[in-house]
Amino acid sequence: MARNRVPARPLVALSAGLLLLTACGGSTGTTAAGPAASAASARTGGPVVVATTTWEAALAKAAGAEDVKVLVPATVKHAPDYELKPSDLTAVAGADFVLYASFEPFAGRVKEAAGSKAEPVEVNLDERRAATAAEVTKLGKVFGTEQAAARWNSAFTAQYDTLAQQVKAAWGTGQAPVVVAQTFTTWAAELAGLQPAGTYGPDAVTPAQLAELSAKKPQFVLENEAMSTGTVLPGSGAEQLDIVNYPGQDLDLLAVYRNAADQLVRAFSGS
Repeated sequence: MARNRVPARPLVALSAGLLLLTACGGSTGTTAAGPAASAASARTGGPVVVATTTWEAALAKAAGAEDVKVLVPATVKHAPDYELKPSDLTAVAGADFVLYASFEPFAGRVKEAAGSKAEPVEVNLDERRAATAAEVTKLGKVFGTEQAAARWNSAFTAQYDTLAQQVKAAWGTGQAPVVVAQTFTTWAAELAGLQPAGTYGPDAVTPAQLAELSAKKPQFVLENEAMSTGTVLPGSGAEQLDIVNYPGQDLDLLAVYRNAADQLVRAFSGS
């Protein structure tokens, strides 16, 4: 499961020709819209969704939900550290669906606050390509917005392929860069078409790990921006890229991939 984010200004090359997406369009195992989705559709034209963080909320938006509220502000760097307020729990009680991740320490309180009305849905936060597409599909079935979810996934596939090609083109010499990645940023290595020479985290790197990873002679370290405590491999000469996992306040999940691709292209091309 990947978690977490230093937004970078997109390159013109990455922006040109990319599809502009809107939300037009965990694990419940649901394969069809349940009673909550049916009731919401009859009442408002769509489900009312409360998500613990912008990540869950962005997935809900991608799946076709339009009425989405986020509990943890986008400005909070490490979302699991957020302290829920009474008003947050009130919002949960008024939702049709409540989205949360199992690793979030407040997940239990969120489920309890959902009560008998809101349906809690555990979401798998993992930005690897297949995992994201699968989660959007799942939520589309839960919300009863399968067509919107399918449209988003189609556009996501097209953008992902374009970004992956641009990142690989930035290799320049054709030799694959050597990278090591934090366990929740391996998705960025996948986007670059790379297999990390080593991984670390989420715990702090030990002296033994430091020696082992440095011996790989990495050119780049893909650090988790939301969990970073500083330079991961001091003295190794590797360039550290702080990869952002959580979408911003606009809940644009695709921006996470565009920003990561932008960082990778800049780094690999030496610009």
